[in-house]
Amino acid sequence: MVQLVGSLRKELADILSTSKVLVVGAGGIGCELLKNLVLTGFKNIEVIDLDTIDVSNLNRQFLFQKKHVGKSKAQVAKESVLQFCPSANITAYHDSIMNPDYNVEFFRKFILVMNALDNRAARNHVNRMCLAADIPLIESGTAGYLGQVTVIKKGMTECYECQPKPAQKTFPGCTIRNTPSEPIHCIVWAKYLFNQLFGEEDADQEVSPDTADPEAAWNLEEAAARATASEKDGDIKRISTKEWARSTRYDPIKLFNKLFKDDIMYLLTMDKLWKKRKAPTPLDWQQLENSVCPQEETPGSGLKDQQVLGVWGYCQLFQHSVDTLRLQLQEKGEGAELVWDKDDPPAMDFVTAAANLRMHIFSMNMKSRFDVKSMAGNIIPAIATTNAVIAGLIVLEGLKILSGELESCRTIFLNKCPNLRKKLLVPCILDPPSTNCYVCASKPEVTVKLNVHKTTVLSLQDRILKERFGMVAPDVQIEDGKGTILISSEEGETEANNSKFLNDFGIRNGSRLQADDFLQDYTLLINVLHIEELERDVEFEVVGEAPDKAPPPQNNQEEVNSITNGNKDSAQPSTSSKAPAEDDDVMIVDSDEEEGASSSSAAAATSSTKRKHSDAETGETSNKRPRMDQSNAAAAATDDDDDIIALD
Repeated sequence: MVQLVGSLRKELADILSTSKVLVVGAGGIGCELLKNLVLTGFKNIEVIDLDTIDVSNLNRQFLFQKKHVGKSKAQVAKESVLQFCPSANITAYHDSIMNPDYNVEFFRKFILVMNALDNRAARNHVNRMCLAADIPLIESGTAGYLGQVTVIKKGMTECYECQPKPAQKTFPGCTIRNTPSEPIHCIVWAKYLFNQLFGEEDADQEVSPDTADPEAAWNLEEAAARATASEKDGDIKRISTKEWARSTRYDPIKLFNKLFKDDIMYLLTMDKLWKKRKAPTPLDWQQLENSVCPQEETPGSGLKDQQVLGVWGYCQLFQHSVDTLRLQLQEKGEGAELVWDKDDPPAMDFVTAAANLRMHIFSMNMKSRFDVKSMAGNIIPAIATTNAVIAGLIVLEGLKILSGELESCRTIFLNKCPNLRKKLLVPCILDPPSTNCYVCASKPEVTVKLNVHKTTVLSLQDRILKERFGMVAPDVQIEDGKGTILISSEEGETEANNSKFLNDFGIRNGSRLQADDFLQDYTLLINVLHIEELERDVEFEVVGEAPDKAPPPQNNQEEVNSITNGNKDSAQPSTSSKAPAEDDDVMIVDSDEEEGASSSSAAAATSSTKRKHSDAETGETSNKRPRMDQSNAAAAATDDDDDIIALD
């Protein structure tokens, strides 16, 4: 007769009580997961999370209370769990999993790693660390009512990076600056404007009219002569936006007239842009103030964040937010910068007002603060019950692994509505590793198209190796027979190379570079394909998803729907040959057959030992475009799933 301890076989219960597991993330999924683990019988748990508790977390992260706001999520989660399971041995780290202290040896002390993350950079990193340590990883994610859980095991299943993931949605600079046609274009412009005025200026986030727009092949001298903007304060000056704003002492009316009147009038001089488009309509503060209707100032019914104000209402919001942000800058001192945060009311008010005023100028329907925040912060509403279901599925897959039944593990999708077989939970068989994966293939190799005369060493390091291929501290040598070191992770060794172009080192069409990330035990061979001209605003392309290389044959897969930011886009599970349109989508599957693609996901960590692993796993990936509507997640490996998506 089988002996039970609670609902588990005694043998399995004994394994649970002695096995050490790692939980990465103590947010929505992480809180539910920690609770489930200790109540199931896990006794040795380590949890890591870089984030602190915010008031907005309290509606679903039930291990936290109001008195905990501002404290470490990992530490408070540990204390809360120990209250109802004092016998558990829990270690909490208030830190980033990408810290080099958490190296391969750190991962090897666990029998199982479970992710509860919210960003791709961290997932990629934990994926690589678990592969290097040969430890099973359970990946998970939620997006509103959708959720997903999958298992990753080196040599047996696809890893998180086996299939291409789309870059965050990007927009051409000339569209953002000259010809917005959708609300998201105006919201991205407003976020850029925040950084140009109050944050860290970025040349890639310019907001003034783009005179280099190829579609506006107009005569600059003639246009300047026809421009009606005067030479008064507030007019267009071809200087830094922040420098000009400081010269006006951040006068909100002068800022308004420059951004929404003078710049628009300047755009109107680009005649060719408006031959087939509706021309924008400039706004003038004085005219609006004189023509405002009393009823426009009367608040509408319903929740404040879901109201759409009138034009003058957004003018006043713009004025108030600029004044507030100016005071914040003054309090921080000379040379200070603000960081845009969707949860910072003045910053959110500024983006809401600026975006809506621009929408009105370009004849779009204005949006509520709630809608703008959803798009600007890429927020998918977090549902507590979804987190609970996914956390339960993580534990069930973990029990299979600890029972030695890894072959019975599945990728499981949680759907919003039942499928044709009336199932909300849909299991799929785990797919084998991809032979073309640039992380877990036996001989990882990629080909990158770029212009060796225009690409700098710093761009290779930051844009290609770190952003595109997820490296943390890359070392690069040229395979030129001399072993020339192009990039070193040791501080100061190769910084003099940063501003030089690749061709300065003899790199040309057909050159090969070996990139090593010793922190991740990861090596990638890069073939350089020189090309004189790429698409506008594209610095490089990774061959494999580019048109000049046909993808390997794939089985046709049923199209499914994915919902992100309230928009429906076609998507595929992460093992699909067709990458989804949005960064962090969850897949809906309409069949409960255990066939079809499964999904992989992972997160990030780093290894502190500086040793080379010649068999490190890497491979090919998809195209990257540099101009993003959101800042790169790689820098912030926060371990909370507020805005999260699930497995791509």
